Amino acid sequence: MSAMERTDTAALPTDTTGPADMTGHPLDAVADDTGVSHSVWRYARASRAHVVVDAADYFHLMRESMMRANQRILMIGWDFDTRIIIGDGRRWWNLPRKRISPARLGTFIVWLANRRKTLEVKVLKWNFGALKAMFRGTMILDLLRWMRHPRITFKLDSAHPLGCSHHQKIVVIDDRFAVCGGIDMAGDRWDTSEHLENDPGRRRPGGRSHYGPWHDCTMLLEGDVARVLGDYGRTRWEQAGGKAMEPCAPQEESPWPRGLGAEFKDVEVGIARTRSQYGNNPEVREIEALFIEQIASAKHFIYAENQYFASRKVAEAIALRLAEPDPPEIVLVMPEASHGWLEQSAMDGARIRLWNAVKEKDHAGRFSVWIPHNAAGTPIYVHSKLTIIDDRILRVGSANMNNRSMGLDSECDVFIDCARTGNGHCGASITRLRHALLAEHCGLEPGDIAPMLETSGSMADMIVSQSSDGKYLARFVPRALTETEKALADGEVLDPERPEEMLAFYRKGGLFKSRILRRPK
Repeated sequence: MSAMERTDTAALPTDTTGPADMTGHPLDAVADDTGVSHSVWRYARASRAHVVVDAADYFHLMRESMMRANQRILMIGWDFDTRIIIGDGRRWWNLPRKRISPARLGTFIVWLANRRKTLEVKVLKWNFGALKAMFRGTMILDLLRWMRHPRITFKLDSAHPLGCSHHQKIVVIDDRFAVCGGIDMAGDRWDTSEHLENDPGRRRPGGRSHYGPWHDCTMLLEGDVARVLGDYGRTRWEQAGGKAMEPCAPQEESPWPRGLGAEFKDVEVGIARTRSQYGNNPEVREIEALFIEQIASAKHFIYAENQYFASRKVAEAIALRLAEPDPPEIVLVMPEASHGWLEQSAMDGARIRLWNAVKEKDHAGRFSVWIPHNAAGTPIYVHSKLTIIDDRILRVGSANMNNRSMGLDSECDVFIDCARTGNGHCGASITRLRHALLAEHCGLEPGDIAPMLETSGSMADMIVSQSSDGKYLARFVPRALTETEKALADGEVLDPERPEEMLAFYRKGGLFKSRILRRPK
């Protein structure tokens, strides 16, 4: 392993002040005078933790975990589609052959609740587009069956300011097992890590059309951290107008999927959130503070996968590191383009503007953005929100690198930091995960990555050295923007930093209200 790839497991610096914004205030201060952290909500132990890459495996594992639930399944998400297939309809252990468990989510939930008389199911979905969603083919029939069931409750979450979204993707089972990450139980999500061209499994509900390859990830958690996320989930439920729920009773058996070997055991997990001020609930910007803090802590490299690169604060933090005499390598894997014309104009335009501004600081050529493609050359849509720093910090969640995830939408990220007490054994597992992701994107075997990195000296050089015969990463090349696209991006249209800016179609400075990032010509 080269010096650039070497993992440093030393503790983080005790000085929490760091790069300053245009006002001179520290960007990465993590605590106030009372010692209260602004970047982490809670730390809790996990007896097991595991990152699941791509939704084919995730849906299969969640099906098994839900079938092992005894008391409660609480699902919180940006979207749910009851028509998706989450399993193969296999029999449930020793049940008679005629009692086959359904594969479709809507029917499966009813089937499960009918056979587990002690089980209640709670589903909380963002309210935007609810009417349209309910008329997705047979979904209205599924929801009617859910509503009639005494132990299934489906609720829409409107407890947020106008224009903000409920973006978390959390599942808690029996307060013993939890999921936090980027995968929604929705359509157009299922895919394998092969990302095959025209995979028949990537068929939309109804079977009339296919969607393209999709890359995503989430983290499975067991133990005390699941109880903490359960507490948080019940609070979110009540804030959305749901009836109060008691915690689940302790139980010996865990819903952890049978046969799944965890990447991490006996590890401390941190939790960070974003939420706009609403009613009596104050604004929470822990995720933004954590991004800035963790970027500032990198010694050798940052590997990140994210749907967007549109956050001014994140770009500032990266630019400050790149301006240093010996900056860390920063590799970002992203989709080729966002979905929809308006989103492409706003989000993709902001990515191009920030990329150009950040590259002005990149004197050592250490910043690169890459687009994954499958073996047929089709771009793979990247929906994952994952960051790995020095193989010392692993972070997975729902937050994108855009302004909305820093201050508008409800978000939840979880992370493992090897510098925390009792986490020193986690570095090798984080390294294996990063190598597995690079291997997936480059069409290689995970075991091939370490020697290639040793030879190349950097992730970017290793990526460039690979052929494009199979899956590959292509370097992002920014296109020229129209004046309209520049105005949409610079004014942070669709992606403001706070709810009160939602209807301000032009704000002086916008993306570049900073002394760190200059407006590209």
